[in-house]
Amino acid sequence: MVLLLRTRIRLHLTGSTTGKWRARRLITLSSVEGPSQPPLERRTLPVYFRDEIFGKHAERRALISRQERPRTHGGPPSPNTGVHSHLSWDFQEFYRHINATARGLISLGVKKGDRVGVIMGNNSAYALLQWACASVGAILVTLNPAYRLPELVKALNVVGLSHLFIVPRVRASQYLRGLSAAFPDLRHSAPGNIQVADLPSLRNLVVVDDVPDHREYLEEIGDTKCAIDFREMLVWREDGTEQRRVKELVDSHHPDEVINLQFTSGTTGKPKAVSLTHLNLLNNGLSNGRCMRLTADDILCNVPPLFHCFGLVLGNLAAWSHGACIVYPSPVFHPEAIVDAVVQERCTALHGVPTHFLGVLSEVQTRQQTGEKLDLSCLRTGIAAGSPVPIDLMHQLINKLNMVDITNAYGMTETSPVSFQTTPADPVIKRVETVGKVQHHVKAKVVNREGETVPVGTPGEICVTGYLLQKGYWEDEEQTKKVMRADPKDPSTIWMHTGDEGIMDEDGYLKVVGRVKDLIIRGGENLFPVQIENVLVAHPFIREAAAVSVPDAVYGEVVGVWIVLEPDATMTREEVRKLVSDGMNPQNTPEWVWFIGEPGIAKEFPKTGSGKVMKHVLREWSKELALNNVGKVAK
Repeated sequence: MVLLLRTRIRLHLTGSTTGKWRARRLITLSSVEGPSQPPLERRTLPVYFRDEIFGKHAERRALISRQERPRTHGGPPSPNTGVHSHLSWDFQEFYRHINATARGLISLGVKKGDRVGVIMGNNSAYALLQWACASVGAILVTLNPAYRLPELVKALNVVGLSHLFIVPRVRASQYLRGLSAAFPDLRHSAPGNIQVADLPSLRNLVVVDDVPDHREYLEEIGDTKCAIDFREMLVWREDGTEQRRVKELVDSHHPDEVINLQFTSGTTGKPKAVSLTHLNLLNNGLSNGRCMRLTADDILCNVPPLFHCFGLVLGNLAAWSHGACIVYPSPVFHPEAIVDAVVQERCTALHGVPTHFLGVLSEVQTRQQTGEKLDLSCLRTGIAAGSPVPIDLMHQLINKLNMVDITNAYGMTETSPVSFQTTPADPVIKRVETVGKVQHHVKAKVVNREGETVPVGTPGEICVTGYLLQKGYWEDEEQTKKVMRADPKDPSTIWMHTGDEGIMDEDGYLKVVGRVKDLIIRGGENLFPVQIENVLVAHPFIREAAAVSVPDAVYGEVVGVWIVLEPDATMTREEVRKLVSDGMNPQNTPEWVWFIGEPGIAKEFPKTGSGKVMKHVLREWSKELALNNVGKVAK
């Protein structure tokens, strides 16, 4: 055995059938670097679409939006549209619409560097704006449809947003009516010249008609004079000044230019605008797709919302950069629509966070119990991410949904987002229990509180560096410097301190055990919530679980768990406590248990728009309930 500073090399027999030996590179310190081949893609998004996607896959299916009309955006008929009951485009038709949208942005007065905001569910207009904004050099600002009006106004002003694209409503949120009621000057402003004191940068408000009944859409617009219909903005003429300007802009962009601002999920309650470039997004999408082994024959059911990096990058860009097709089953999460889309469109891939997959599994089970035969043999892969994925859930996706090549991914908005991902070639146990290995052109390490790289098997904070790092939080240098810090030994290397706690093994596989600030420190011992949650959700009666710290006079902190039971299932607090004590060391045993929906307890988990449980909220709830002795487990 040869010992190196950071690694050791060991030979082992790969299998009795081959009798061959191969070198297995094992690390001793939690520091890894991804492969450098293939090289990074240096083209911009619009150039890559023109040359690689449209250039090679023009006649292949590109986008299916099952809740939209076939010609929802009007324009001259095209022989490529086909005959469908819903919107279905090949890449040629998709590209035609992208260019009409880009020309429309020019005619609207959108300039390079302008911030263009989008508040919509998953639909074709969102997809068009993703590419059209990149074409003209505008910066796409993805906004959470769950924002309340004060949050929305703050977000718009943080980035100095000039142009806002909205649908009349998403779920219960009615954006146009809400904005018009809050800012009466909107009703009387001229299109392109909005004058609202509380929204000083806003100039254009464009509304996308996604309401099945057009009369209802007209009623939503009402007397808001400044509102522009998205269809009227599109420029279909291909030989005008707008097209010449688009072409000039496409050829002038640099891959390091910022083209997307994504607000962090805000589990801390303090969202910031992450600045991402062509280089960040395109290369991360390519890397994600390679890990899933995507080809032009794949059809990806893209469930995560497009305002989040999961839907926008791991979904849209990962698929389209490989010539694969995207399917939007519905504008917002709808398990019935997802199952219908997978079966009827013969989807080969499905994305989701744990909440999404739990809903799909429940829908499949309900249908099968009623005798419906569902053919899910088409499914092969996808990504489970967004929050820690329970081990039992990963097994269910493989065994019940046929997702035999499902991958697990880890990252954050600030890293474009993925830095670690599994592949179908990884052993199943690694695919369900870890988030895989570091990605191409990325370096990562796990460090202690002093910033020193820890030995393998030792928990610490995950830090990453490489092409995938954001440019910084938009106009917020103070917050940027808190998380993006120069390497003391090499100031030219900037590390993103993720705030996530991880453990790396000797093969370089990473386990994410929670947020550093979510650690439960009981009597000086660090307890990892995700490990407790994995034990709990393995029980058939428990759908979701969240473990948090609860203040304690003796130990400083003890474990409290929040439980979502399966429908019609019942458990006692004592049974939950015993479940943990039987499956883990006794320090992890919960002293407090709360069941979602029981009298006096919230009816659902507090979650971000991307499906992450807001544990800072749960900690506050837990503290208040514990003070009133609600939820204490009898010993």
